[in-house]
Amino acid sequence: MKALLIVAHGSRRKDSNDEVRRLADRIRENSGPAFNFVTCAFLEISSPQVDSAIADLAEEGVTDILVFPYFLAVGTHVSCDIPRIIDEEKEGYPNIHFEILPHLGALQGISSLILKQIYKSAPATA
Repeated sequence: MKALLIVAHGSRRKDSNDEVRRLADRIRENSGPAFNFVTCAFLEISSPQVDSAIADLAEEGVTDILVFPYFLAVGTHVSCDIPRIIDEEKEGYPNIHFEILPHLGALQGISSLILKQIYKSAPATA
């Protein structure tokens, strides 16, 4: 079974964390048969933390976890923290294959998506 785990920073603002949860729900609804599970986890402040989310997925019998860092730029969380956490989880779950995907800001097409949104939102010029 395959899972997508969206990893975000986490916030003291409930609305911010709920936004990430809604994103995971929308991706789950639109992913078709690509994933058996789509969920999210947070690095700090909010729950579930990454290790807890992975434990839940392992309990469900997941054998492959794609980890999607929901970050715009490569900072310490993307370059160090997420890989370190996943390396630790690999030791605890040797029967699960983990793959860390490129972070949001590095995705091909992100600039086109941003421009499309800007053009859609910009007021019409005369």
